[in-house]
Amino acid sequence: MRIRLKSKVACDLETVHRRFDGELFNYLLPPGAKLIQFGGSTKGDIVHLKLPVAGEWISEITENGKSENSYYFIDEGKKLPFPLKTWRHKHVLKASGQHTIVEDDMSFSSGNAFFDILIYPVLLLSFLPRIWQYKSYFKS
Repeated sequence: MRIRLKSKVACDLETVHRRFDGELFNYLLPPGAKLIQFGGSTKGDIVHLKLPVAGEWISEITENGKSENSYYFIDEGKKLPFPLKTWRHKHVLKASGQHTIVEDDMSFSSGNAFFDILIYPVLLLSFLPRIWQYKSYFKS
């Protein structure tokens, strides 16, 4: 299944890209979650979380790139909490005048379509606050 969210922030592309770091990641974490490791957003980097109920979540940055008006990186789950079997999250930053569009494009699977339908609202509600969090974070 797939979840796509977009947020327009009042900050230029270069600043948003530079501030897409461990501090932002901590800011975006849901309550009770703990950041164990934030390697960065370049191919080969690792992000390791401890979630309050679900346990460990380890993702590896498998791809990153840029063009004149955008940056992106993709993280893929290496160790995922039950019942997730696959996770792919493409982060895209696109210039839009003096603003930047931050896009989260996530796809996941539990290996069972019924479970995917049950998981969808949980993941959507977990990531939906990012729309407002990005706006707030990049005002400062």
